[in-house]
Amino acid sequence: MASAAVRSCLFSRFFCRRYIHGPLLVLMTALSMLLLSPTLSAASRVQAVEVVSGLAFPWSLVFLPDGEMLVSERSGSLRRIVDGQLLPRPVRGVPKVAAGGQGGLLGLALHPQFAENHWLYFAYAAAGEGGYSTHVGRGKYRDGVLSEVQTIFRATPKVNTRHHYGGHLIFDRQGYLFLTLGDKGRRELAQDLRNHAGSVIRLHDDGRVPADNPFVGQAGAAPEIWSYGHRNQQGAALHPQTGQLWTHEHGPQGGDEVNAIRAGANYGWPVITYGEEYGGGRVGDGLTARTGMEQPLLAWVPSIAPSGMTFYTGNRYPGWQGNLLVGALKFQLLVRLGMQDGKLVELERLLQGEIGRIRDVQQGPDGYVWLLNDEADGGLYRLETVQ
Repeated sequence: MASAAVRSCLFSRFFCRRYIHGPLLVLMTALSMLLLSPTLSAASRVQAVEVVSGLAFPWSLVFLPDGEMLVSERSGSLRRIVDGQLLPRPVRGVPKVAAGGQGGLLGLALHPQFAENHWLYFAYAAAGEGGYSTHVGRGKYRDGVLSEVQTIFRATPKVNTRHHYGGHLIFDRQGYLFLTLGDKGRRELAQDLRNHAGSVIRLHDDGRVPADNPFVGQAGAAPEIWSYGHRNQQGAALHPQTGQLWTHEHGPQGGDEVNAIRAGANYGWPVITYGEEYGGGRVGDGLTARTGMEQPLLAWVPSIAPSGMTFYTGNRYPGWQGNLLVGALKFQLLVRLGMQDGKLVELERLLQGEIGRIRDVQQGPDGYVWLLNDEADGGLYRLETVQ
């Protein structure tokens, strides 16, 4: 059964409905929020404090062991933040990026043994025969320079569109590298295992294909694929208890999803969706379920345009432990989703309109939540409690 917090919607001047489909919670809401328990509400009085300004459409943030931070800018620059200051010179050695539309320099990730091997991973839009796709590169980072740069993955096909690149990178606890991808605006590709569009990719740290990937050895299937049937995934996180990969993806007009990713699973796009075509009208046959296709854990209608995502495991914000934090571009806010028995049961919307379109959400080594905003004069923000 869904909790009382989920079953209760807050009605003010906003319209709110909700539907429960077994484990799936579909939020039919404008700017409303589900009621929270008093403990969580009291713990959520927070403000975003700007630490650095002057970033141009920042996309992803990583924390180095020595305290330095690196931030990717969609234009193709990799910026350094040292002792709370944005250094004027970008990192040298970043390969050419096809910046345009939603493409550019995207997700960043550190190798699990970065302190020893210095491997920095980055996803980026690249041009080639047929158009554009998402590539993954890596290089050894030291003191503002990338060396030994190599491309370890190239998504196929390249198509002449400049959106739905996906682009989030994350290592799991076993040291495998995951990349989230979008359908490149060619929705039919997301159900075609011969290509990478609309999939989650799983690789060894050097780009080799793991032998236990679900489609290895299957004729007509790309062996790098871990899951498929996704529209445009721009956020990913590991569940703090199970280590399972969770992602979220943009729906069309409505139907943004949070998914727990399983090997070989089909997440349905564009055959099933809780969204509709831009301007109205059903997508395909208008189905929300089909045998053999996964249901999301949560879907937003209308869309919030989800971006960065992390599970919070620190102690800076009492009552937040284990909560899922999701940035939102459309409503310029941070969403907090409470967990109970592995299910999403509560929702709160924070910082609405305070810092613009929130792009990345990360928990730092200091236990604070750090945010990037997707603005021409973007910034890095630390989330602090209000006394």
